[in-house]
Amino acid sequence: MKKLSPHRTLSLAVLFALFSFAPSIWAPSLGSSVRGQGYTPGEKSEQTFEQIAKPLLQTYCVDCHGDESPEGDLALEALASVDSTNLDTWKRIWAQVSIKEMPPEHSSELPTVERLQWLDWIEQQLDEAMAEQGGFTEPDDPQKGNFVDHELLFGELPSGLILLPPSTLARLWRVTPQEHMARLNELINREPEYDARKPGLRTRGDEVPTNHGGELKLYFGTDRIIQWQGGTVAYATAVKSLPAILSTSRNHGLENYPILYSVNSSEAVQILSAAEDILRYMAYGPLSIAEAYQITDDPKSIADKMKGDIRGLPTSLVYSTEIKRPLTPVYELMSAPEKKSKQLRKTIEYLFEALTYRPPTSQEATEYLQIVQDSIAKLGPEEGTILGLSSLFLDRDALFRSELVLKGQADSNGRVRLQDWELGLAVNHALSYVPPDATLKKAIQQGKMKTREDVSREVQRILADPSIRKPRVLRFFREYFDYDEAGYICKDNRALAQTGITSNGNAHYRAMFDATASTDRLIERILAEDQEVLKRLLTTQEAITTGSDQIYFGRRRSPEEVAESVAVAKREAQEQAKREAAELEAWKKENPGKEPPKKPKSKRNTTNHQVDVADLSGPKVYARVSRRSFGNGSMRPERTLSNLPSEERLGLLTHPSWLVSHSDAMDNHAIRRGRWVRERLLGGGIPDVPITVDAMLPDAPEKTLRERMEVTRQTYCWTCHAKMDPLGLPFEIYNHGGLYRTTELGQSVNAAGEIIESGDPDIDGPVTDALEMIERLANSEHVEQVFVRHAFRFWMGRNETLHDAPVLQEAHRAYRETGGSMNALIVSLLTSDAFLYRTREATPDVTDTKR
Repeated sequence: MKKLSPHRTLSLAVLFALFSFAPSIWAPSLGSSVRGQGYTPGEKSEQTFEQIAKPLLQTYCVDCHGDESPEGDLALEALASVDSTNLDTWKRIWAQVSIKEMPPEHSSELPTVERLQWLDWIEQQLDEAMAEQGGFTEPDDPQKGNFVDHELLFGELPSGLILLPPSTLARLWRVTPQEHMARLNELINREPEYDARKPGLRTRGDEVPTNHGGELKLYFGTDRIIQWQGGTVAYATAVKSLPAILSTSRNHGLENYPILYSVNSSEAVQILSAAEDILRYMAYGPLSIAEAYQITDDPKSIADKMKGDIRGLPTSLVYSTEIKRPLTPVYELMSAPEKKSKQLRKTIEYLFEALTYRPPTSQEATEYLQIVQDSIAKLGPEEGTILGLSSLFLDRDALFRSELVLKGQADSNGRVRLQDWELGLAVNHALSYVPPDATLKKAIQQGKMKTREDVSREVQRILADPSIRKPRVLRFFREYFDYDEAGYICKDNRALAQTGITSNGNAHYRAMFDATASTDRLIERILAEDQEVLKRLLTTQEAITTGSDQIYFGRRRSPEEVAESVAVAKREAQEQAKREAAELEAWKKENPGKEPPKKPKSKRNTTNHQVDVADLSGPKVYARVSRRSFGNGSMRPERTLSNLPSEERLGLLTHPSWLVSHSDAMDNHAIRRGRWVRERLLGGGIPDVPITVDAMLPDAPEKTLRERMEVTRQTYCWTCHAKMDPLGLPFEIYNHGGLYRTTELGQSVNAAGEIIESGDPDIDGPVTDALEMIERLANSEHVEQVFVRHAFRFWMGRNETLHDAPVLQEAHRAYRETGGSMNALIVSLLTSDAFLYRTREATPDVTDTKR
């Protein structure tokens, strides 16, 4: 038999080994330096501790960090070269020097080039000392992206600093859970095509929606289920589903970094199991998951088989006989009594392209054909075919997107340009979850995906076509703003009720998932107009709302107002009772001796005295359904386009979806909100909390959050909290349910804060509340630049380096010159050298199990 490539063999051991490596070895990093006059950031240092580090420590650090009473309990006088015993100390030095906290302002200034040389030396030393732990990865962490000097990225470079042409290290980029589920969903479900009359309605190309509990799952045959026993929960339990298999190590912020993900052996086992279920459903439809009698257009005819309490069981479902799933070569193959070679190859080619988004090479198709035929020979035509085809679901390119540039000539800087399928799929991945459309696929196959102009042509075409769904753009804003966590913040029921939200816990979580969908739609409306996108998102008075949002966008009444509302309701009830008594007496006089009519059962009074509900009138609009449709009536995407009062709300940061996402179980989280503003809008860096710090606020329910946060003003804490707390406390005009308020615990709300050390002196200074702060931030060019940096990270899948300064400056220029066009920003990024070029410092061996 012909020898197969190692990664095509059916052996599970090899498959597990193949996909258990972490792709971090291809993480973005600086290329080899071009020696010349000056210093190139990232240049490998040959200097010793005594030559570079010790003199700098003595000159700039030991005055404050000597052995006696060192600041921050960080003693550096006796510090030696990097080794396993002092890693934490050197990490703290790296962080403090990166964000210019060391040396402090009152000491001598450390020249820029010397600072960069020292940082590179520290990183190299830490990387060597931590080799057995995977190296020093913090510079590649998305949360450390702001540690790169903003002034150097957007300002003038000091003399003696040399930049290399931008590029990204060759890598394998693991697909995200959303993309993986979209690929699998395409195999078994037909999603509705785009309807221009209902632009927010979920269609093919969007992310697979979560269910009522916020879980990302793939459901089988929901479009054919016509009857079930039990309510929504029972229905959802009865439907066969599979959860997202590929894990994500982050639940907030930018997540789509290749260095964060791998595929482990446990996930490989789950993928194989899911592959079998999917293939059987592709072949047999509901017959693969249900009894034959459950497939009928007349549920009454099987009433005798649906007796007893079968709620939540697979046998509680009735499927129509209509075939709605895609009928693919898998269906044709499994329907044929004999599995012929030609038919097998056709099925393999179909599945390979459906799973990898590119057609297989002749060799790949031949190798998989051999795998399937060997499997059939051992297990028989039925089981052998299913198992053999399952191996395609574990193909490297089904789980990773290849950017290895194994072909092509390197330029003088060692860079190789992506081309053909690698470049085409990179462009497709930047915008979409589904396969390349016909035009992009044709361009790839005709050799017209090689140049910057080719990329510009296709990206502009896709962005300009409203019928092509571009969920990756929306995903960027979800990860940038972090507004989609509200439904996952587990709220204490009593604390939630105190906010003025009277609905039970489950209703609150559903409302928050709906709020995420509403925010999605609002963002897409602003993107469609594509002018001043960031500023509008920060300052819009519009909101997409549902009925329950009358409470969430409402105003929490003061205790006096609540008491007055209750008193008014009591008086009205007493007056109503008097009127009814008088009416009864009058009736008795007119009808002597007759039995008075029974009084209608009074309705329960559901008035919420705690809240002035918001007026959310306006035209009806569509928003994406925020979760899987379970039951009649849950597939109603109509929402209202409302205008919010300018004295209470201003932009996304004042919407409940964002406010609740940045709260906790019991209260607001001013520190988290302040950190978000510092990092996402101002581009500041916040070091990790030292392990010696007990980062807990006192449990004192009689005190306001501002009063409880006084503990953060201790000298040891305030160095970092000064950058966060004054930016988070202005949001205290809202409670942790997202309602506007003027009082807290009977006191007037104090929402005063301050913008300090923003990088833009024009916006620094005190603010009275979140509205004033947001207005100031939204007009800052510095904030725009930080936004561009985050867009760069999302679409490049890595942190920026100083070598990327020209890319960032050009992207910002494109954004500003087009009046704040997100499309122009994306085109600039996707046609940049950082996106187009890869540096192949080493060719990865995919059979190396250590990786």
